[in-house]
Amino acid sequence: MADLAQQFMRELTAPRAWFLLLIHLLLWAVRYTFRAKRARKRPVPDAHVPPSPPALPVLGHLHLLGSLPHVSLRTLATKHGADLMLLRLGAMPVLVVSSPRAAEAVLRTHDHVFASRPPSMFADVLMYGRSDIGFAPYGDYWRKAKKLITTHLLTAKRVQSFCHARKEEVSVVMAQIGEAAAAGTAVNVSDLLGCFTNDLVCRAVMGKSSRSEGRNKLFRELAADTSPILAGFNIEEFFPFLAHFGVASKVVRAKSQRLRKRWDKLLDRLIDDHESKNKVMAAAVAASQDEDDNSDFIHILLSVRQEYGLTREQMKAILLDAFFGGIDTSSAVLEYTIIELLQRPRVMTKLRAEVRSRAKGQGIVSEGDLNSMPYLRAVIKESLRLHPVTPLLAPHFSMDSCSIDGLEVPAGVRVLINAWAIGRDARFWEDAEEFAPERFLDGGSAAQVRLRGNDFHFLPFSAGRRQCPGMNFAIAAVEAMLVNLVHRFDWEMPAGKDARDIDMSEEFGLVVHRKQKLHLVLKLCV
Repeated sequence: MADLAQQFMRELTAPRAWFLLLIHLLLWAVRYTFRAKRARKRPVPDAHVPPSPPALPVLGHLHLLGSLPHVSLRTLATKHGADLMLLRLGAMPVLVVSSPRAAEAVLRTHDHVFASRPPSMFADVLMYGRSDIGFAPYGDYWRKAKKLITTHLLTAKRVQSFCHARKEEVSVVMAQIGEAAAAGTAVNVSDLLGCFTNDLVCRAVMGKSSRSEGRNKLFRELAADTSPILAGFNIEEFFPFLAHFGVASKVVRAKSQRLRKRWDKLLDRLIDDHESKNKVMAAAVAASQDEDDNSDFIHILLSVRQEYGLTREQMKAILLDAFFGGIDTSSAVLEYTIIELLQRPRVMTKLRAEVRSRAKGQGIVSEGDLNSMPYLRAVIKESLRLHPVTPLLAPHFSMDSCSIDGLEVPAGVRVLINAWAIGRDARFWEDAEEFAPERFLDGGSAAQVRLRGNDFHFLPFSAGRRQCPGMNFAIAAVEAMLVNLVHRFDWEMPAGKDARDIDMSEEFGLVVHRKQKLHLVLKLCV
């Protein structure tokens, strides 16, 4: 961002830049004045458009977003009593959805209208022309890619086949924590969880050998460098006239292209390695009952590329989705859950009793025992309700105009669904701001609420056509790690610190993170 700001200021201070800016401001002023006069002459205002708060010239409603847009947008929706708001962010129209009813209209009733994604210059560069599944526009290619993922990469059977991998990766973390516990030192839990989810995704993408070859760390560093770009603020999308200054094209596009070359180098090497070993791997799978070590994502993509007509660039884009969708999300869910348990001893005691009574005598808790731990799953659900790590679901894009509750939504509008606001809405949740897992147990007010996207007041993985296909993979990883942390260790804050004083300040991005790392002292339970 510093480079972008410096470049922007250099170009903005050039005489030509000032001249162009002055011309555009004058044109805008003329157009604004004309529209204002025409609006005053209109006898009846258009009452069928979603309500919009007062806007500033040029900026529109950009100044109202703040550093945490999901929080600012909930405040705005509450203030104006609007479950649907039509905002103008610079020149960009954005529909903000803040209630289950409106979310259901977008994600179910009119899902065919809102199933696309808005254009993105960053995604065009980094995701190989948006040929992944997350950023791809709705159409034949997206349907083909989704079918590939849901029928080959992330089926329930495939996720279950990674059970052995999850157990091994959890064992690695338990051993690391055990060493720190023996020494009585605090553990950087944030980094530990990030490494766990990164290694698990690398294992799924590349196979068992990924850690020994030292590639896991490279992928984590590269993903950390790329995520801010994908989630970044492209000023030209909000103010198209600034394209004349070439800020984004000269700075951000160049940085995006450098990152893409780094991804190319790593992914091409992996695909080449898999291609050269394809026959050997096929023989190994045929001779072994354990497909976990062989049927990694690259191997599967190579085996179906002719069936689906995949190019190498499309394969790489789909693999990138695994890194961006599977690493930070799961680790952030785990971290928020751990903090909630630390701050609520009653919930921790109840969860610990359930886990230790059912997993007594085990080293690493068997995933088969999770079905007998309803409170564990209720804790995870409650954490996802209060702390959805993608509080604003990935933006949708209206391909046609439609009507929602009598309000006309035009074509070409970005749609932001505020899952964070919906999950904390007191109209639909009892004691909405409280962490109360019991609501999801039998007899609780949300006992019938599921993760599948059929309950529109609970949307941690979205719903409809663009629902996250990695839900089962993510939940399995979160459950496997959390149950073993509870089973094996007692948790304490470092000396002189209290759990209630944990800094919950957040940074907004593709995934919302806490600004501060979480350090804990974990002691082996007796």
